[in-house]
Amino acid sequence: MQLTKQTKIAIAIALLLSIILLIFYMTQKEAELPPMTVQEKKARFSSLIVPAVNKVYAKLMTRYEKIKKITAAGQSNDEIEQLKIEYKATTNSELLMALKPHPRSIAVAQAAMESSWATSRFFREANNIFGVWSFDEDEPRIAALQKRGDKTIWVKKYNTIEEAVYDYYRTLARSSAFAEFRQTKMLTNDPFILVTKLDRYSEKGSLYGEELTAIIKFNKFNDYDKN
Repeated sequence: MQLTKQTKIAIAIALLLSIILLIFYMTQKEAELPPMTVQEKKARFSSLIVPAVNKVYAKLMTRYEKIKKITAAGQSNDEIEQLKIEYKATTNSELLMALKPHPRSIAVAQAAMESSWATSRFFREANNIFGVWSFDEDEPRIAALQKRGDKTIWVKKYNTIEEAVYDYYRTLARSSAFAEFRQTKMLTNDPFILVTKLDRYSEKGSLYGEELTAIIKFNKFNDYDKN
C-alpha cells in the first residue's frame, strides 16, 4: 500500500518524538542513583570526596607553611598583601588564622552530612557538596526546589568537587561567623573541639556540632588527620 505524503510526515514526526522522549527518559534515569546499601553508599562517597579533600588540604597546608615562614622572618610580599585583601585580614596573625586548613575529618564529615553522602540533588547537579548558598546572580548556581516563603534559595554550582572543597575552606576562612572557629584551630587540631565552634554553619545550632562529632567517631574519620 502506498503511503501518502501527509502520512509519511506524520510517521516521521511520531518517530522523532519517540526518540526525544527516549533520550529524555534515559537522561533522567542517569541522573538518578541506583539503589545502594549503606556500605556501597559510603564507599562511593569516600571514593569521590576524600581524594579531593586530601588534595585541597595539601595545597592549603603548603601555602600556610610558606606564608608562616615569611611572616615569622618579619617579611612581606605582594602575595601576602593580596591574601590579606582576599581573606579580609588586617594583621599577619589574622591571615595565618585564615590560611591554616582545619582537619580533614571535619571537611569529610560536613560533606557527608550536607550532601547525604554524595546523593543530594545539589551534589549531583552542581558538585555542591557542602550546601554553600549563592547570593550572586552572575555566578553559576542552581535553585533549590523549595522556597522560603516567596524567596528562592540558590546554591553555588561548581565545575569540580575539588573546586567545591576549596571554596568551602575559603568560606570558613573568610566569614566573620567563623572567627572563633579560626582562633580555636590555632590552638588545637582536635576535631571534636573544633566542631563545637561551627554552630553558625547550620540552623541546627549547637546540635550541628554534636551530629558532626557522632559522624566522625562512628566512621573513624579522624583517621584522615593522622597522616
